[in-house]
Amino acid sequence: MRRGFSLITALVFMILVATLGALALSLSTSSVKQTSDLYLKEQAELLALSATEYALLAISAHNFNANCLNTINSTYTQDGATTLFDINITLYYLGNGLPANCNTLTNNLNNIDTNDSNRTVIIDTIVSSATGISTEPIRYHRRTIQKP
Repeated sequence: MRRGFSLITALVFMILVATLGALALSLSTSSVKQTSDLYLKEQAELLALSATEYALLAISAHNFNANCLNTINSTYTQDGATTLFDINITLYYLGNGLPANCNTLTNNLNNIDTNDSNRTVIIDTIVSSATGISTEPIRYHRRTIQKP
C-alpha cells in the first residue's frame, strides 16, 4: 500500500514540476516578445516626431507660390539594407489664397480670418512597421497643426 501511494505522489510531483517549467518558459518567451514590441513602438514614436519636424523643414524649403507640398513618403532602414518602418506624411493646408493643387479641408473649416493663421498646416504622420519585422504590426499616427 505504501509503494502505491509513493508512486502516485511521485507522479503528481512530476506533473507539478513539468507544469511549472512550461509556465516559466511561456512567461520568459512572452516577456522577450513584449520587450521587442515595446522597443519598436518607442522607435516608431520617435520616428513620427522626427518626420513631423522634417515635414516642417521641407515646407519651409518649398516654393509655396508655385504649388503645395502635399505628401512625403520615406522609409527607415537599418544598415542601409533592411527596411524597418514606412513613413507617410500627408499635409493639409488652411488659409485663403492657396494654390489650386493644395490639400485642403472642407470649405467651412478653411475660412481663416487673420493673416497670422493663413497657410497653417495640419500634418498627419503615419509610421508603420515593414512586413516581417515583428509578429504584431506596429502603426503609429501623429497629427499636429503647425504654422511653418
